[in-house]
Amino acid sequence: MIPGDAVTRKLVTFGRILREGGLEVGPGRLQDALRGLASVDLTRRDEVYHALRCTLVSRCDEIAVFDAAFAAFWERAPSPPGETPDLGIEMPQPEQPAPPQEPMPEGQETETDDLAAAVYSPTELLRRRDFARMTPEELRRMRRLMERLPAMRPLRRSRRLTPATGHGVLDARRTLRGAMRTGGVPLERSWRRPKLVPRRLVVLCDVSGSMEPYARAMVMFLQALVAPAGAGRTIEAFAFGTRLTHLTPHLSAADPAVVLERAAAALPDWGGGTRIGESLQTFNRLYGRRGVARGAVVVIVSDGWERGDLGLLDQELGRLKRSCSNLVWVNPLKGHEGFEPLAGGMRTALRHVDLLLEGHNLAALEALADALAKLSPQGGSRAA
Repeated sequence: MIPGDAVTRKLVTFGRILREGGLEVGPGRLQDALRGLASVDLTRRDEVYHALRCTLVSRCDEIAVFDAAFAAFWERAPSPPGETPDLGIEMPQPEQPAPPQEPMPEGQETETDDLAAAVYSPTELLRRRDFARMTPEELRRMRRLMERLPAMRPLRRSRRLTPATGHGVLDARRTLRGAMRTGGVPLERSWRRPKLVPRRLVVLCDVSGSMEPYARAMVMFLQALVAPAGAGRTIEAFAFGTRLTHLTPHLSAADPAVVLERAAAALPDWGGGTRIGESLQTFNRLYGRRGVARGAVVVIVSDGWERGDLGLLDQELGRLKRSCSNLVWVNPLKGHEGFEPLAGGMRTALRHVDLLLEGHNLAALEALADALAKLSPQGGSRAA
């Protein structure tokens, strides 16, 4: 192997081959691979192999593809007769000596192609594609990517205490126990602080006609939230159009196709009218009294096209705001160029919400996850 920039160029090409073979190899993993190669002997095949495999492979089912690509690219090993690596791509041919070139002008970048190859990937394109423009196959791929969303778990301070290294509440029991080792003199004091536990998350998703291009993706998103073990105790999902439907019990299936069928059967108003105020009134009357929203982070996913009474919407949003910790509004149209909150429901909502975020693609949902993770445990927002 050739040290220096040649290794970097070859590693970028190798990363492109792995991406075309189905592995998710982005710029971050390539940087980790470079650091790994810098720590091993490049003349030893096993050390290079394991350095690349540890940094570029994330699942066991990717090892076979990685091994075939490694042997074909780095070792130029031919496949056994009648057997070819199932990568779905064409391996690059051995590099030919390049003809002499004139020196490039000073200051001009020479690694543009390498950087472009490192940044591009089909997964990145899918993350940026609008949900309304996705094909059914792209929606299925997008659902698998949703499983890797950052944990959307806003936190709150519990009354329970946990050991802390800094100052907090004096832990008398640990302090006295430690003093037994120093002749009864408490030379070192122990502390405790409030434990951080997941705060309840309530998501209300609009499935009316104006939201129909995004409804399927949002139901998949809700299923991805509820799917992890134990999430059902802290996450509640609802859908509304002309009426409110408790959607959490219908999201327990592992197959997204089954979830969509159950959701369609449970939502008779799918693709119908929009009655946001009446739906929130139902939520506050039936579930608000049970404390579902008390101290919770409430996320409303809607474009704000209200066909009902705006006064009722204003009243119910104020009531909901007083009971919850944070009120977040996700509008898929906000990600479109030239967006302005002209809809009456959206203008009414802006008087009550803490955050207004986009929700038109997977990258926007990742930003939503980051914003929820940054909410203050005391109930305020650090992501405004």
